Amino acid sequence: MAGLRMTRKISTGDIFDRVQGTVMDMMFPPRCPVCDEIVGPMEKYIHHECRRQLLPIEQPVCMRCGKSVPSEQQEYCEDCGKAMEHHRLYREKDSIKQGKAVFAYRDSIKQTMYRFKYSNRREYSAFFAQMAVDKYAAWIRSCGIDVIIPVPMYRGKKKARGYNQAECFAKELSKRTGIPMAKGLVRRVKNTQPLKTLGYAERKNSLNGAFQVMDSIVQYYHILIVDDIYTTGSTIESIGREIAKHCDSQVYSLCVCIGQGS
Repeated sequence: MAGLRMTRKISTGDIFDRVQGTVMDMMFPPRCPVCDEIVGPMEKYIHHECRRQLLPIEQPVCMRCGKSVPSEQQEYCEDCGKAMEHHRLYREKDSIKQGKAVFAYRDSIKQTMYRFKYSNRREYSAFFAQMAVDKYAAWIRSCGIDVIIPVPMYRGKKKARGYNQAECFAKELSKRTGIPMAKGLVRRVKNTQPLKTLGYAERKNSLNGAFQVMDSIVQYYHILIVDDIYTTGSTIESIGREIAKHCDSQVYSLCVCIGQGS
């Protein structure tokens, strides 16, 4: 983590954000992302006992998305295996170079992510970002990431909810790495149906035209797409395809949670 922040100078804006954050913590004490109770001043982000209920991603993992797989001999999870086979069959270039995730989407964290998405628990993003940097600082550095882009939310849905949880995560990640976040580079211009029950080709067709990429994307070569929950990877892959239409950038992904592999 220190290596990522060494070159970043502390600006007046940084100082203001820290003071504002301290005042907000006093007025609205942060809550534990697991039990949702107030976290005391002697603990950081999460209760010590609650931390044990989370399941960090451990090796072996899928080489493409970072999802857990049963053995080191298995290179790809089932979803990525289908995607790679589709690419080979239609001679397509894979739009995502590599992905990582912090936690397995199992047990206690399911309720955590529900509150993060639907109950305005934006404060959880600080914990998620800190865990991501603690776990993947070296990987982020080795990838040479020069911009962080949150998966955008459809305008109507964001207006109804009041915020985009992926954007909250991206903002906190940017603070801790010194890598700029650019939320306007990719826009979601089409709402889509839930994708989990669809096959690979159906998910791909459903997402056609769902995202719009700004021409200014060409100034970045190593791009990190971030989201809250990675399920099949179709959304991030769709964004990667749209980026590839504008430039030959290398696109990576980092998510808070990821489903179980097979």
